[in-house]
Amino acid sequence: MSSAAPRIAVLDYGMGNLRSVEKALEHVGADVERTSEADRAHAADALVLPGVGAFPKAMGEVRARGFDELIRTRLADGVPVLGICLGMQLLFDRSEELGGAEGLGVIPGDVRPLAAPGLKLPQIGWNAVGWRRPSAITDGLPQPCAFYHVHSFAPVPADPDAIVGTATYGEEFASVVARGRVFGVQFHPEKSGPDGLALLARFMRAAAVGGDAPDETRRRPAAAAR
Repeated sequence: MSSAAPRIAVLDYGMGNLRSVEKALEHVGADVERTSEADRAHAADALVLPGVGAFPKAMGEVRARGFDELIRTRLADGVPVLGICLGMQLLFDRSEELGGAEGLGVIPGDVRPLAAPGLKLPQIGWNAVGWRRPSAITDGLPQPCAFYHVHSFAPVPADPDAIVGTATYGEEFASVVARGRVFGVQFHPEKSGPDGLALLARFMRAAAVGGDAPDETRRRPAAAAR
């Protein structure tokens, strides 16, 4: 593997303060560029799609900047992609938020409101994630592992094997997903202390090793990590 730091493009579509994501990736050794132009991200070793806000508006901004085609093209080339919080939800087929909207469709499934009767929404704070199976971005992390969540919706993958880890807030929900070279986390790793940084470091390592990184479609469901 080259000693050069992997180039990671943080896709800026105008929703959310992305500086904390940049700083976290830089902290774990990545060469980071935040960009609102799809053309500037084509040469990156990995893509990160963060975001906060409403799904329909976010997808409109993603399409307007050509990030939808960028993500699909680069995934086909074997480049890893990480969706964070709203960015994770955008990876799915569709969301029910604000009347519904189509997503990127790179992970089959829908995004639905959390069923959390008697609890405040959005969920804001630390929540423990338990691992269902191994993944390139979670290997070696504690079982369970607490991360900082802020959300009212969560994805429901069509294929249960796409679920890497779950948390519970009123109901159990998918908090970490992976399929092929695409990964998603419902929480904010950049705000989740050492374990969040460790997860980002594992994603950076997947970017650094390129085509030799594990393909999540080949990973079998496994018992909880020891």
